[in-house]
Amino acid sequence: MQLEQPSKENMEYMLQELAEKLQVVNRSIMDAEDYNLEKYEDLKWMYDMVISKGRLSASETQAFINELAAIRK
Repeated sequence: MQLEQPSKENMEYMLQELAEKLQVVNRSIMDAEDYNLEKYEDLKWMYDMVISKGRLSASETQAFINELAAIRK
């Protein structure tokens, strides 16, 4: 998937992948409709970090979830 171009479809994909990697139980916080396309670069940065990191500690997971909450509408 080509994630360089900001789009709702790309946001949905990244949020789904982040939900899986971060093992998010409450998936309602990962709804692409709750995120502005203006924050695409922030989301992409988080996605790249999580994907490249592989395993995350509990505190790292919580930090990424907190960051996601901070960029929601």
